[in-house]
Amino acid sequence: MNRYPMQEQEQVVQLKKTRVLATGLLVLMAILFGVARSLQSHFPWLSFVAAFAEAAMVGGLADWFAVTALFRSPLGLPIPHTAIIPRNKDRIGDSLSDFLEKNFITQEIIREELLPIDFAGAAATWLSDSANSKAVSRQLVRSIPVLLRIVEDEDVQQFIQHRMSVVLKGMKFAPALAEIVSLLVASKHHEALFDQLVRMAADALENNKSYIRWKIHESSPRWLPKAVDEKLYERLLDALQDTLNEMREGDSEWRTRFQNSVENLIERLRTSPEYEEKLDGILREIVGHPLFRSYLVELWHLIRSRLVADIASEGSQMVARLEEAFRAFSRELLQDERVQVKLNQWIRIVATEAIVARREMIADLVARVIRKWDADTMSRKLELHVGKDLQYIRINGTLVGGLVGLVLHAVSFAL
Repeated sequence: MNRYPMQEQEQVVQLKKTRVLATGLLVLMAILFGVARSLQSHFPWLSFVAAFAEAAMVGGLADWFAVTALFRSPLGLPIPHTAIIPRNKDRIGDSLSDFLEKNFITQEIIREELLPIDFAGAAATWLSDSANSKAVSRQLVRSIPVLLRIVEDEDVQQFIQHRMSVVLKGMKFAPALAEIVSLLVASKHHEALFDQLVRMAADALENNKSYIRWKIHESSPRWLPKAVDEKLYERLLDALQDTLNEMREGDSEWRTRFQNSVENLIERLRTSPEYEEKLDGILREIVGHPLFRSYLVELWHLIRSRLVADIASEGSQMVARLEEAFRAFSRELLQDERVQVKLNQWIRIVATEAIVARREMIADLVARVIRKWDADTMSRKLELHVGKDLQYIRINGTLVGGLVGLVLHAVSFAL
């Protein structure tokens, strides 16, 4: 089994290569120094080579010590101010999280980074594709059985019933009903209701004339002549018809009385405790009645069975309608640049506020993760990421040191 993940394996290989290169160059300088010194008496010009090699060794060893001291104690010796990263792991994590919070997760930076992104256009384009909208619709519909199982869970049902009882207990039904009736009155729906009631009464009168005649004849004394009885029927029918015609008029007294009754009902619903008590009692009696609950259970099972059957079918109507809704929405959104701009602005604002509001949490996460690492783990991770470049510092230090030594040796000869 590999010790490191794939990415870290590649980093380990690169680090080993550069480390071997840097160390090999240092060893080469040591060999070159020894050879130049031993042959310098025979070949004086080798003094320049020896000076170069000597300074290169000094530079290479100094950089090796500096690079190694970051991650561990050189040669395992307890030298002060070495193994800097392992010994200061927590402080480095806190400093890094503080730097991240104050210099990266800011309103200006997040807003600028989000500015070029067209969230609304990208989402609309993606959803306009039939395959994508169908996949999203299918996924949403497939989650419905899970929600149904959650709702049907006994504990969840008890919780919902308890919360509904609490909500219903604290709810005032009469004022709410008063507002509904007020809206209907403001829209003149009560006048339409009055007209409909008058029409129903007129139809009832027209369709039951024979029955009314029979009831009048049946209730009249036997000694009363039939002509008189018929005259009573006709007068009663005419009076009722005249009353209905009068009620149809826009400024009739009957319509005014109805208007006053409705306004009085609204006022009583808003202010009368008696109305509230009666209405609350009626609703609680209906909701608590076994027949009502049984009806709700049967209705729920019917709806549930149809939902599950539709979801399980290949040609689900829910999926098809949801897919069409997504595609229609995406098409309209793509054609309306003004709405896209507003949606993008809203998304940027929400995303920026959400990220910046939690920047302390994000920065603290970095610090907490680093604190959980042991010192060796943190040193290894950092060395794998930057160790390759640090080995090049060793190589550059060896070569630059050699050049400096060569220049100084040449200057000494010139003096």
